[in-house]
Amino acid sequence: MDAFTDKLQQIWAEAIRVWLGGGWCMIPIAFTALLMFGIGLRIQFRFADKGFASLPEKTWRRWIRVPEDREGPIGRLLHAVTGLRTVSQMSMAFDEVRATELAPFRRDLRVMKVCVAAAPLLGLLGTVTGMLGTFQALAQGSGGDQTMAQIAKGISEALITTETGLIVALPGVFFGYQLGRKFDAYRAFLAHVETVCTQEVYKRQRERRRGSAA
Repeated sequence: MDAFTDKLQQIWAEAIRVWLGGGWCMIPIAFTALLMFGIGLRIQFRFADKGFASLPEKTWRRWIRVPEDREGPIGRLLHAVTGLRTVSQMSMAFDEVRATELAPFRRDLRVMKVCVAAAPLLGLLGTVTGMLGTFQALAQGSGGDQTMAQIAKGISEALITTETGLIVALPGVFFGYQLGRKFDAYRAFLAHVETVCTQEVYKRQRERRRGSAA
């Protein structure tokens, strides 16, 4: 246990050293990473709260015909769209559902994409500032250990920020891809529910026509 604790302390000390060696560009990179993964986790939790992935289709199909059994977010969704008498009303209801349900996900996914694109650019900015510090040390230095230390510091800052920007961006790409697939699945789920509900409305309309004709 003591060896494990010592190892963690060494890793933490090394991380702090690397962080300080990256210069001021590490601050916006860290802010971008926190924003990106914070939004990503929020999207993940919101998808989990929807419950559409774990709900069997036969269950929510039964809920369409048996309103008293409805529960959870999908049950509330069905309460909002069922009970309409015409296909056009059903279409308008689902247009409102899509605007309410999908728009926040689209907005957050766009912000994530911006953060993924910004992270390596901020790393590149750190590279430029680090190289400028290196050239300044070469121009103003008179040789010796002090000049070499300033040159090494500038090169280190340039490499650290570039690496950190890529380390932030690469997981963000895969995380955003996973969330994009869940968004597509939720959008397809809503489209499927709309089709089933529209078919139910059409059946009721046809039964009413038959009843009035008889």
